Amino acid sequence: MCALSTDPPIDPADLSATDLTWPDAPMRQPLISAIICTHNRADYLGAAIDSLLRQDCDEGSEIPFEVLVVDNASTDRTREIVEARVINPHLRYLYEPVTGLSVARNTGAKAARGAVLAYLDDDAEASPQWLRCLHQAFANNDRLAIAGGRVTLLWPPGRSRPPWLSDGLTEPLGAYDLGDRPITIQNPGQTPRGLNYAIRRNFLDQVGGFDPSLGRVGTKLLSNEELMMTEQAIARGWEVGYVPEAHAAHNVAPERLEPRWFLKRSWWQGISECYREQLAGRAGIDQLRLALDRFSRGLYKALRYWRNPALCFDNLVYAYGQLGYLLAILRHFFGRSAL
Repeated sequence: MCALSTDPPIDPADLSATDLTWPDAPMRQPLISAIICTHNRADYLGAAIDSLLRQDCDEGSEIPFEVLVVDNASTDRTREIVEARVINPHLRYLYEPVTGLSVARNTGAKAARGAVLAYLDDDAEASPQWLRCLHQAFANNDRLAIAGGRVTLLWPPGRSRPPWLSDGLTEPLGAYDLGDRPITIQNPGQTPRGLNYAIRRNFLDQVGGFDPSLGRVGTKLLSNEELMMTEQAIARGWEVGYVPEAHAAHNVAPERLEPRWFLKRSWWQGISECYREQLAGRAGIDQLRLALDRFSRGLYKALRYWRNPALCFDNLVYAYGQLGYLLAILRHFFGRSAL
């Protein structure tokens, strides 16, 4: 293993959000920065980093890039995993003590040197052409603010897709496929997945970064920060693109193949959706009516399709998410936090 330095070990609590544990390695100014924000995912992190260090950007295409790992208050072997690879000149490490995915993303953006910021989840693996395809998409379209590619799923060893898992419920696991051709996204609901997500720096600066009130914080599965970004991009005259060849694969953790994980994920999705609407100025009594209507429809369909495990569970998960949405509305009305 490559040692960090001959100095005494540094307590992560003593590091500010933008401190670099290792000095910058000499390299050309990057055109694109790959960023992994990680929190206690040491079992997957090494493969994610390695997939970025194997990018074909420098093999004929000559696209300078860097890889930043933002350690978001991890307590596992995260630092050790990065340390084992620090000899690579593309790799940099940052420690962010404030937990939260949006906080970590903003920390990575602040330290990154590229004009395009490409975010890869710590449990995902990028294809060798990932950065090159994303770079080309932005280079060919000055109005492109956000882009992402196809995402396939990697099942845990010895496991396969369970019979109660519908096509729709593979999306919370990260699956994303809009076809084989690049398209411009008009529907915010089709926004690229956050695990395979690139954004133009000057657009991110224009909107003030990722909103810390959205995005995961520890075990709280808040989301919708990417959807809100797409809404802002379209409203400001920017474009959002799907780049299928910028492919990434997402490791499905074994615990995510349990029904209770999907119920929990849907609950937080409901809360996230309520937050997003409130941040967009759409809070009001109509939210309450919609929540009750959608809950009733989801429950009705779950009972209707009880003989079909996948359709029944899909609708049950949907109905359960509306309860999270409803709770967030009621607490908003009473002036309390939905958390």
